Amino acid sequence: MSEYWIWWILAALLVGAELLTGTFYLLAVGVAFAVGGFAALAGAALPLQLIVAGVMTVVGTMIAHRWRLKRVVPQQPPLDVGQTVRVLDWRDDGSARVSYRGTQWDAELAQPGVPRVETMYIVGTRGSTLLIADQRP
Repeated sequence: MSEYWIWWILAALLVGAELLTGTFYLLAVGVAFAVGGFAALAGAALPLQLIVAGVMTVVGTMIAHRWRLKRVVPQQPPLDVGQTVRVLDWRDDGSARVSYRGTQWDAELAQPGVPRVETMYIVGTRGSTLLIADQRP
């Protein structure tokens, strides 16, 4: 079997594996292997084929990485942030039991030293515990 067929078979396997992952990194490597196959078809020696495929792999993964970074969706803050809660009970350790959305929740002060008032605002969450402060974020 000719060297270029080996390159192209490996390229096809990598592109097929890419269809299962969806990251585009294996696609970049698969295209680089296909280019290595074209170098073999053109009569390049094996070391040159490896260099061409290696350079194309690096360039392709850099392009795929930049493309992925441009498409990253920024994290949205939790929907509860900024909502008002009514404190039902303060505990000695700074935690509280609050009424929010028709039920009771555990809450903690977002920062020590925040005044303990009856109406507080959600500034974040930690698991199912609400982080509250005296001012809206």
